Amino acid sequence: MRPKSTTFAHPLPAWACDCHVHVFGPFDRFPLSPERAYTPGPAPVEDLMYLLTQLGLHRVVVVQASPQGADNRCLVDALEHINSTSNLQARGVAVIHEATSDAELEQMHQAGVRGVRVNLESAGQHDPDVARQLLLWSAQRVEPWGWHVQTYTTLDVIASVSDCLLRLPVPVVIDHFGRSMASKGVDQPGFKTLLKLVSSGKIWVKLSAAHRISDQPDCEDAQHIAQALLNARPDRMLWGTDWPHPGAWPGQARSPNILEPFHPIDDARALQRISEWVDVLNWNKILKSNPEYLYQFNPS
Repeated sequence: MRPKSTTFAHPLPAWACDCHVHVFGPFDRFPLSPERAYTPGPAPVEDLMYLLTQLGLHRVVVVQASPQGADNRCLVDALEHINSTSNLQARGVAVIHEATSDAELEQMHQAGVRGVRVNLESAGQHDPDVARQLLLWSAQRVEPWGWHVQTYTTLDVIASVSDCLLRLPVPVVIDHFGRSMASKGVDQPGFKTLLKLVSSGKIWVKLSAAHRISDQPDCEDAQHIAQALLNARPDRMLWGTDWPHPGAWPGQARSPNILEPFHPIDDARALQRISEWVDVLNWNKILKSNPEYLYQFNPS
């Protein structure tokens, strides 16, 4: 949340966007996938809208999370609720499979979906051949709709499929700094490949969930990763909270039979931190003009 005393290094631009959040529940209406690896608690759309208001943001991108499988009803409901009941603007990133029909894609597009997610990391899928097949199939499926492909995976996999990423017929968004490990710095294996991909203009990166890549209390070492990516193509950088902060806990096995608590992340500090890492020009790009272009928000 954003206490009244929270200040940013630069003024928030009008229509600033959180590009990575999730909504869970209510589970009696939107049950989780029986094949899920973990069980999150509820994170209702009303709580998300309150968070955005507290942070001073007016746009948001809701991303289908792995426990929801390819049932996008919760996502569509959240987008329709936000867009019809508030002065906020919402877009979405869905998950699809072979049985997803054109009618479903049309409904999702009308609701505000503009991308499809290939979540390799949460599924524990690190086979480059499988990754190529999933990415190519997804891109071909959504190209007619003008969507992009978003993927959550490791630097090793990104480097292994870099040729495929460049050949896809749609833009590609990579989650959470490409799973770069902040402690390993900019010379870690695979990171230079990520920079080359970003430099091509085809690849976008979310500077989201710095706590996922850093063990330091305020994620200080993630700044070097963020700066290198920004130097490659500032017009291809996005930011997001990753609210409500799902994710595995160290030393604890994931199970669908146990309620997995969310991580207690300070979202106001996460946004404030980005403001301290970038100059005002890139701050406005990351929060406003970049997401406005990629997610096809109505120009403000």
